[in-house]
Amino acid sequence: MKKKQGNSTIVFENAPVIYEMSSVTGPKEGEGPLGKLFDEVWEDPMIGKSKWEEAESELQKKAVEKVLEKAVMNASDMDCIFAGDLLGQIIATSFGIASFNRPTFGLYGACSTVGEALMLAAVHIDGGFAQNVLALTSSHFASAERQFRFPLEYGNQRPLSATWTVTGSGAFIVSKPMCAASEKMREQLKHKARITSATPGKIVDYGVRDSMNMGACMAPAACDTIYNHLKDMHEKPEDYDHIITGDLGYVGHDILLDLMQQRGMDISKQHMDCGIEIFDRETQDTHSGGSGCACSAVTLASMIVPKLASGEWKKVLFVPTGALLSPISFNEGKSVPGIAHAIVLEAPGK
Repeated sequence: MKKKQGNSTIVFENAPVIYEMSSVTGPKEGEGPLGKLFDEVWEDPMIGKSKWEEAESELQKKAVEKVLEKAVMNASDMDCIFAGDLLGQIIATSFGIASFNRPTFGLYGACSTVGEALMLAAVHIDGGFAQNVLALTSSHFASAERQFRFPLEYGNQRPLSATWTVTGSGAFIVSKPMCAASEKMREQLKHKARITSATPGKIVDYGVRDSMNMGACMAPAACDTIYNHLKDMHEKPEDYDHIITGDLGYVGHDILLDLMQQRGMDISKQHMDCGIEIFDRETQDTHSGGSGCACSAVTLASMIVPKLASGEWKKVLFVPTGALLSPISFNEGKSVPGIAHAIVLEAPGK
């Protein structure tokens, strides 16, 4: 079977499966529309630690512990880990998962990191290099604000275009499919979804310099990846139950629809955004919605994959988005490029 289709889409010969997943969040996320779906909601945003960065590391640790518990597996069962976060030199990851003592690939794709991690995990498995791979990411409102914007003590006013960085961590066990197994054995495995194809994104820069408008920075990249995926696969938007972006928020959502219309595609009926789903615009002061690595990760783990596992949805295009923002480049007057990775997730197949 041809493993590359079109310019850049990867088609998996033996579709790797999401065997199990977990979602761990902070209190604000627990108060949102998806609150009851998360595996763990911490009322203490410090997660019992004395520093924000340590709290984020603890979120990753707890997400890994939870997904292993749900899968009835040990860390030693994981061939390797693909993981990352928003902080400099991905320190939330390096301090959060070191104790699991597994080969680790550190990733940085900004808020698109969960897509990058899942894609590389699937490539690793489909290539025969592993049987079980752990993919995870995290973000924390306070640690992200301190690094990219202002210390919380400053009390700056946030514009309506700003999004709220999600405090949380999502972890996924991506496994080799039991292609030759009996139907009874496949039922016992109870995997949640199949990863059938993926389109890695390109860096897209429209020259946006507003660090408080991540949706505008990322929407062009989301448009580019969605358009290229559909073109590569000779598909239409209506071939999917939903096309789900990571954290464009309300501002980025509108921009994306306009950009897709300019390319001759209408995705308004299929489009959803994790940043819109995770918070309640009417009751929570998150302005344009949610963002951060954990935004799409915990939404994927708590809502998207379960709808595929139940058969309510058959096929979705999951497109986590990232704003490649650096405090250094931003302070030097550079723009904020974007990137988006697309993963096709399908309901468990026989």
